[in-house]
Amino acid sequence: MSETAQEDTLLLVDPDLDFLDWATKHLFAKNLKILRCDNAANAVKVVEKTPVGVVVAAMELEPFDGMELLGRILQHSPNTMIILTAGFPSTGQIIEATQRGAHDVLRKESLPFELRTVVESALQMREERRSAGKPAAELPKNDGRVKMIGISRALQGVFKMVGRVARSDAPVLIAGESGTGKELVAKAVHEYSPRHHKEMITINCGAIPENLLESELFGHEKGSFTGAIARRAGRFEQADGGTLFLDEIGDMPLSIQVKLLRVLQDGSFSRVGSNENLTTDVRIIAATHKNLTEEVAAGRFREDLYYRLNVVEIRIPALRERLEDIPLLAEFFLQRITRKNGMARIRLTAEAVNLLQSHTWPGNVRELENTIARACALATSNILLPADIPLSSIPGKSPALLGNAIDQLINLAPTDDELLAWANREIAGRIVERADGDLKKAANSLNVSVSDLRDILKN
Repeated sequence: MSETAQEDTLLLVDPDLDFLDWATKHLFAKNLKILRCDNAANAVKVVEKTPVGVVVAAMELEPFDGMELLGRILQHSPNTMIILTAGFPSTGQIIEATQRGAHDVLRKESLPFELRTVVESALQMREERRSAGKPAAELPKNDGRVKMIGISRALQGVFKMVGRVARSDAPVLIAGESGTGKELVAKAVHEYSPRHHKEMITINCGAIPENLLESELFGHEKGSFTGAIARRAGRFEQADGGTLFLDEIGDMPLSIQVKLLRVLQDGSFSRVGSNENLTTDVRIIAATHKNLTEEVAAGRFREDLYYRLNVVEIRIPALRERLEDIPLLAEFFLQRITRKNGMARIRLTAEAVNLLQSHTWPGNVRELENTIARACALATSNILLPADIPLSSIPGKSPALLGNAIDQLINLAPTDDELLAWANREIAGRIVERADGDLKKAANSLNVSVSDLRDILKN
């Protein structure tokens, strides 16, 4: 633990005395006074009598839980940094705790690796707030019910971001590969926002033809085009007071992007076939699997619209980036599928789980769900072995196609002597382009150092 400028106080709250002993030794540091409590009521008394900088508290406490303790401490001492711990914190717990002012939420399993670092960051943030004289904002409690499955730090980071941005009206851009759960995140932002009592309306910008998309978004007047037999309110009118989720915003035609920009600028629009100026109060959440910066560079997406939408960005990790979530997701899908179809309980062997974790999952969570569904449909027993898992190959990346690509690469090489250096240089150059010129990012993709990457590009 790094030294603080003045003595600070850390309060540990947990019914497990062995944990209190371990955490006290683990977090010991000069200029840090450590206090301990085994219940929530005593913790409140300590905070009321003693200035406490950081609290590390379990979710499961008596006579009231850690979430209530969080609220009581912040009510008395808004500058106190609070870290909550739980065996398997749920989506709702992480989002709600973040909304209500928690610094972090940690799984107990990860505490030996993360607790010290998180406490240090909390002490640092407290010192910065103390210097600036700014108390932590206490956020309102909401009762959203979005359920997302995962214990990985990557996904928990998404939950915390939802908790931070939900209460504002700032546009949110959700980025992530297809099948990662972008709509679920959008629903979470809506359900934990002050707009949760109104509807969240969803429209897929890539699934509606250009000539109909404008009408879908803004509505139309009777007779404005063939088939317009009556006046129709668009999604912006229907979502007034609530949230409009624009899925696959990267597929929106440029002509519609102009009108969307106007709504984002001043909240006004007109129905198709009308000059009447209408206004709406809508929070925009957009999602895309495309790289919008590349789309802007290619002229397929307006730069001004991109910056209007990307006020807050939430990036959802691919499933291959959170392998520890795969067993939980697989079990969840197994239970849901068997229950829905009235089937006997089916379980995965450890070897089957290992197989699932070894797959790259280009289709992400959606592909995993479909794979589990196929396995259940074809199952000949209530135990799934690796042979029972029908993993699909990646479209367009078959060994034959890869072999053809390598043959073409060899044929294009200037001379056989220079083949390897030339191929390395060409591949490295393409990776740097994909990384928008970021050498560090490109080097990480190639698993080489930045200096080695520079050498490859020079050769």
